[in-house]
Order: sequence, then C-alpha cells, then structure tokens
Amino acid sequence: MTRVVHALPPWLAHAFRAQGGPVPWSAVTRGALAAGPLLLLAVLTGRIPLGILAAIGAMLAGTNDRPGSRRASVKRLGVPALAGSAGLLGGTYGGQHLAAVPLTLLLTALGLVAGAAVAVGPAASAAGSQLLVGAAIGAGMPLPEPGWLRALAFLAGAGWLLVLRLALPTPGSLAGDFRFDGERDAVAGVYDAIAELLDAVGTDAALARRAALTAALDHAQDALAGPRLRRHASSAAERRLHAQYTAALPLAEAATALAWAGEATDERASEGPRRLAAAVRGNSATGPLPAPHRSAPALRALDDALLRAAETFDRADDTQQRLHTRRRTTKDLLRAALGSGGREYGLRIALCFGASGAIAQALHTAHWHGHQYWYWLPVTAVWLVKPDLGPLASRVLSRAAGTVLGALVFAGFAAVLPRPEGLVALVTICGALVPVAARHFAAQTAVVTLLVLALVMVGGEPQASVSRIGETLLACAIVLIVGHLPMPGTRGAGVRQRLAAAGNAAQAYLAHVLSESDDRAERWALRRDAYRTLAEARTAIAVSAAELPALARHTEGTDSVAAMLERLVDTTTASAVHLDDTGHLTPRQISLLTELVGELEQERERLGLRSTHSRPVHFVTHTGD
Repeated sequence: MTRVVHALPPWLAHAFRAQGGPVPWSAVTRGALAAGPLLLLAVLTGRIPLGILAAIGAMLAGTNDRPGSRRASVKRLGVPALAGSAGLLGGTYGGQHLAAVPLTLLLTALGLVAGAAVAVGPAASAAGSQLLVGAAIGAGMPLPEPGWLRALAFLAGAGWLLVLRLALPTPGSLAGDFRFDGERDAVAGVYDAIAELLDAVGTDAALARRAALTAALDHAQDALAGPRLRRHASSAAERRLHAQYTAALPLAEAATALAWAGEATDERASEGPRRLAAAVRGNSATGPLPAPHRSAPALRALDDALLRAAETFDRADDTQQRLHTRRRTTKDLLRAALGSGGREYGLRIALCFGASGAIAQALHTAHWHGHQYWYWLPVTAVWLVKPDLGPLASRVLSRAAGTVLGALVFAGFAAVLPRPEGLVALVTICGALVPVAARHFAAQTAVVTLLVLALVMVGGEPQASVSRIGETLLACAIVLIVGHLPMPGTRGAGVRQRLAAAGNAAQAYLAHVLSESDDRAERWALRRDAYRTLAEARTAIAVSAAELPALARHTEGTDSVAAMLERLVDTTTASAVHLDDTGHLTPRQISLLTELVGELEQERERLGLRSTHSRPVHFVTHTGD
C-alpha cells in the first residue's frame, strides 16, 4: 500500500527552517561582556536609565554581530548604531514637543525613509531598522535624561560591543596577526569552495557548489572591503590578503568553466586549491602544488591560475596588490532607494510604523490595562514588516511564537529571581545567546523578549509579559493587513528590481567578454558583480516564493529568468576562459550566447522586466575555430 506524504506549504515550511553552522563562540563571548556588564555598571553607579539605553544599544548591535572580518564590522555595527542614536534623539524631542497626530506623521515619514533603505543593502536596512526602533523608544519611554544624553548612552553601548569586536581575538587566531583572522578565514573559504566545486564537476551537486563559491567570494569581498585598521603597520598583511583573494579569481573562473562543461576532473584538480586554503589559514607557504591535466582550455586555465597563485603567495608581502571590485556609487544607491522596490518597501513600512504608533498612543491615552509605555507596539512592527527578514507569514508566525515563549519564560524567572542582580544576570545570559539564537527568527525573538523585559523591570516597570504578548499579536495583525494591501505600481517590485539589476550586470559582463578585451581585472570585477547580483536576486525570489499564495503569485516565473541569467553568466565565463586560451571565440560559442540572450529577452519581456543597461551587446563572428 502506497503511503501518501503531504508536504507543508512553502509559507509554513519556511517557518520551521533554521540556519546551521558552528556555534560562534567569539560572538557569544562578546554578547556576554556587552549588555549585562553595562547594566551592572549603571546599577552600581545609580544611572539605571542610561544603563538601560546602553544595554539596548549593545543588544541591537549584537543582532548585527555576524561572522566576518573586523574591518567589515566597523560598517556593519557602526552605521546602524549611528542611525539608532539619531532616531533616539529625534524621537525623544518629538515625543516631548509634539502632539499625537504630528508625532504619528513624523514616525510615518521616518518609516518611509527607513523602508526605502531596505532596497539599498543589508547595512542600510539594519540602519533603517535601528533608526525606527530608536525613534519609537525615544518617543515612548519616559526617562528623566535629555535627548542628547540618551542618544550618547545608546551609542556608547553599541560602541562598547564594537570595541570588543575589534580588540578581542577569536579562538585559534593567535598565530600571526589576530586582527586579520576574519579576512584569512574568508579568503581561505574561497579556495575551499573552489576545491569543492572541482570535486562536484560532472555531478548534480555542481550547481549548488557553484552557488556556494559565489557566496564565499561575496563574503571574502565584504571582509576585505572595510577600512584599514592601521595605516602603515598592517600594510604588508593587507597586501598579502588582497593578493591572495585576487589570485583566487582566475581559479574560480576556471572552476566555473569546468562545471559548465560538465567533464569530471581527477583528484589532483582540487588538491591545489585545498593546499592554498591551508596556506591562507596558517599564514604559511604553499609548498608544491599538484598540476592538473592540461587537456582542455578550462584545465589549462586552472593550471595557469594555480601557478600564478603560488607565485603570488610567495611574493605578496612585497608587491602592492589592488582589490578589483565594482563599488556602488551614490547614484546607484539612490536609484535603488527611489526605485520601484524602495518605494514599495517604504510605503509598507511607513504605514505599519505610523499605524502601530498611532494605535499605541491611543491605547496609552485610554489607559489600556498594562499599556504604560507604548513603544513596544511600533518596535515590534518594525521587525515584523522588514522584507529582508524572510517571508511575511514566516515572520509573523515566528514573532508570535517567540514572543509568547519569551514572555512566559520571563514570567517564571521574574517570580524567583532576586532584583536587580538576578535580572542583570539574565540580561548577561541573553546577550550571550543572541548570536546563537540568530539562526531562527522565533528563537531570536524569544531571547530578545527575555532581555528587554528584564531591562524594563530593572528600570522600575512592573512585570508585563501578558501585555507584551497582546501588543505583539496586535502588531502581527497590523503587519498582515498592510502586507496584503494593494500599493501603487507593480506588486513584487523588490524582486523585479533585483532581477533587473542582475540582468544589467550580466549584460555588462557579456559585453566585456565579447569585446575581447585583455583587461582581466575589469573582467573579474564584472564577473563578480554579475554573480553577486544574481545571488541577491535568487535570494529575493526564494523569499517571495515562500510567501502566502496571494503574495507569491506576483513573482511567479521570475525563477525561470534567474535560471536563464545563470546559464548566460556561466556560458560567458566558459567563453572568457576559451578566449584566454585561443585568443578568440568560436562561432559555436557566439551562436550559443546569441541564443541565450534572445531567450532571456523574450522571457523578460513576457514578465515585464525591462533592462536599464545603456550599452547594447554586440556579437562579432569569427571565421576561425
């Protein structure tokens, strides 16, 4: 008898998924040393309100404390912290001097700006979120301190976590210059990903391994892109890391070409990149590298890239290397924020934040039971409405479950813990758990709920678990309603905007290869941009596909465009490797690229995805083979 297995719908299945990976012990240590000790210092000195704000700043910074380099953490932690302190300053003075209606309009306007920032990128999105959280806390939390002092305390808390991130070594990083352990691990991860892709050539796993290589390259690029930690003393180490990353680009190109061809390689092909990965992690010499067979253009390119990498590893300390990346200009950032995706996100976040702020103030004025401070409702709406945190239904289910769990657990702790020392200990433990709980939105919500409830009780507010549950469920209802409201323009604009950007990047990369330019650094930068924007589009499409059917239908078919783009970029990469080997493209390659471009344009036209790329793609046919 055949047993029928019923799969969960995508919108529900997503709520049960969690990220994997090792426990980030260094981030756990920083979390334990951040909010709790700051609160303890405030209790000992009698400045509890400022200590609460500092602990909130450290907690919010902890939600952005992810694996990576120290230099990248300056932007990842610092920019949102500055935005949060600005929001706290503006919200404090707005709450003190504005009536309910003007204050609601102010919060709505801030939501419009912060929502548009979601379309710009992760750092801008985090900054927008903390701007709104700070504004709501400043307007709704009555404290005796002036606004500038509140903002300074918040910034000091986030700054303390950033100091810990820059100063403390991570486990196993004391061999060599520990300040660059994140960069070394990221670059080594690229070589490991290349080796894994080479092992998967000719198998069904090749596509997933190629996507993993893109993610590793993106991570390494971000890790190396931050500010220098010291201008002179670290220059040799920085040059070496930049050179090692640059040396990985032709290896990644050759591995991608081999995966496109689908011809399996022997074990020697992946052994070389693995030895290079070990050399990067150990900051040591590479030793002899096994050479792969040179029977095909991609294999010859792989062998040549290994030889050049070995030379680079030997001389990188004394050679100035430049990291070739295509940075987004201010014009690009404004185009993203003011584009269709930015407008859609901005309107929805503005409506949610403004509506939740208005309802919370009305409940506060009506003296609703347990609603002493009204900031919880708009703060909850901020985290719920953000589209980059996952599908809407998954966010709502996770937030509701996490809040209920966290509030009930806190109610039990509040009944037995001594005050304030027991609550300070609870804040310390929760601060350490934030990086681990970040693997699932519900778990993170539960930990943050515990932490925040402990903070407000230290500040003198009565135990408020029941009211927090009610406000969270109300915020969930607001976000669900606003999330399904029709908006001006095309629904799913964020996905389409990212897919259009990926198409433009693919066209720019193809045009450069067809021009047969010998500027490999420019080609590698264009290839990185093409694969990176394609990965971002793939992520946005996957999130949209896991929405409720009423929302998911608006982006149906976009995955087929992404698949065509992927084939086009992979074929362009294989053509570039052949171009380096022979000096020209074959008629068959030109024909295949022409066919792919034609199919892609037809599919994009069918879905209404128009290209904004200014340079047309010209195909030049050669008579030689």
